[in-house]
Amino acid sequence: MNRTELGPRTLLIMPAWNESDVIAETIRTVREELAADLLVIDDGSGDSTAELAATAGAIVIQHPYNLGVGAAIHTGLRFGFEHRYDRVVQIDADGQHDPVYVPILLRALDSADMVVGTRFGHEYKTGVLRRIVMRALSKRVSRSLGIEINDTTSGFRAFGPAALAAFAQSYPSAYLCDTVEALLMCGEQKLRVATVEVKMQHRQGGIPSSGPFKSGLYLVRLSLLLVVNAHQTPRIVARRLLPS
Repeated sequence: MNRTELGPRTLLIMPAWNESDVIAETIRTVREELAADLLVIDDGSGDSTAELAATAGAIVIQHPYNLGVGAAIHTGLRFGFEHRYDRVVQIDADGQHDPVYVPILLRALDSADMVVGTRFGHEYKTGVLRRIVMRALSKRVSRSLGIEINDTTSGFRAFGPAALAAFAQSYPSAYLCDTVEALLMCGEQKLRVATVEVKMQHRQGGIPSSGPFKSGLYLVRLSLLLVVNAHQTPRIVARRLLPS
């Protein structure tokens, strides 16, 4: 197996909630392509996501109940910081993120603190409401950061040492707010942000936490709440599963 070595100080984190249909295959695909530690944060799943992830070779941390993707990412970033990783890459558990782009995100960290994989250079399709609101969010975030960010809700991201240290302390937890507010936090803390084009698949299985209409409503709500900076993260009691 000819895998890309990412080095001992790189951690892949994968937030997951009720992904038993796809989690094992997603982990297998990632591990076939990349040689790096992989942490799955099981966000209070009611199925066998955690057990399947551990069997597939991932380290697993379980939330006792569903706290949301932002809280799961915060757990992963905190784990990376406390275990002295230098770089952390966030990958979705549903198979949307192609691991071949991970080295490209990591290379972009040479001149940035956080790198966002943007899907829109490859004609990724979204609904009309979502597209309109995302364009508005993009203008707001781009203005704040001083660079163009055309995919503010992308969860395919790489974090360097400075961003990892900052977000290990505080990370937004509300659905979709986590991606956008994290970018605004970068602007507030003078962290450098870069983007790279990536190709994303549509969800390979499982059930999304929110459908298109509900996601659109979340985005509208987020656009109205961008002026509010309340970065509160719940206390998390977690247990760790070692891979089988």
